[in-house]
Amino acid sequence: MTQIPVYTFTGFLDSGKTKFIQETLEDPRFNGGERTLLLVFEEGEEEYDFSTYPHKNVYLEVLDQQTVEPKTLQALAKKYKAQRIVAELNGMQMVGDLYSRFPEEWVVAQEVMFADSTTIMTYNANMRNLVMDKLVGAQMVVFNRVTPGADTLPLHKLARAANRRIDILYDYTDGTTAFDELQDPLPFDINAPVIEIKDEDYALWYRDVTEEPQKYAGKTVRFKGQVAMLRRDRNTMFAPGRFVMTCCEADIEFFGVPCRYPNSRELKPRSWVMVEATVTAEKHAVYQNELGPVLTAIRVEPANPADPEVATF
Repeated sequence: MTQIPVYTFTGFLDSGKTKFIQETLEDPRFNGGERTLLLVFEEGEEEYDFSTYPHKNVYLEVLDQQTVEPKTLQALAKKYKAQRIVAELNGMQMVGDLYSRFPEEWVVAQEVMFADSTTIMTYNANMRNLVMDKLVGAQMVVFNRVTPGADTLPLHKLARAANRRIDILYDYTDGTTAFDELQDPLPFDINAPVIEIKDEDYALWYRDVTEEPQKYAGKTVRFKGQVAMLRRDRNTMFAPGRFVMTCCEADIEFFGVPCRYPNSRELKPRSWVMVEATVTAEKHAVYQNELGPVLTAIRVEPANPADPEVATF
């Protein structure tokens, strides 16, 4: 099966998606004659000008993101003999819902989010689930219409709360651009003899340890969590963790870490415990047999519930 790369551009109406895609397709470094299917799931005020493209193998189709079916997408790719897909997504729809309907051979090669710096915080206050949905999977976010000298820290915090690895680009009103170079210090000391994870920092620690498990290999951590049992290893392991809310109540998930503990069968599911354990980086079924953190308990003690009980970023 020949894979077809998909380049997706997300963001809300008038965030600059169309302008960027237009300029990208005008660039001969990107548009070298590949047969490109341009899918537009949101029509704004700006229109695409095909007369400026160095090659004419670009084919536009306007679709309804909410109702489009996999067979329709597959038929369009076949109709135009598409070698790649460029897609402008509807900001009011969830990205993952569309991805689930992509044909099997379509592979997302890059996802970029565009955000109007003058309105994105309002969107975040009123439709945080839609904002987080787009930030979580993007490799880069472009904050445009930024006034030179403006405080960009709120924008930085917004992006980093959703995705620590996302690249942040500021597009200023004077025509200049600059990448965000702020470094986010972790709220706990990773070089301490015992890394103490406060209740309010669990979500940040979980994301960091699962993204870079080798960084924690050989270290000792101490944190509060709830007991979750593992079906395969219930006699020798459990998974202490917390319920974590990324953006709203609808997306609360339990994030636990496999932990070797010979008395695991005696633990009560969902009871609160204080865990002190050493960390190794191993493959485990919890991580779909990818490399992830695995704990070996030093001590597991009953504890009062965390405050707050549901962790956030």
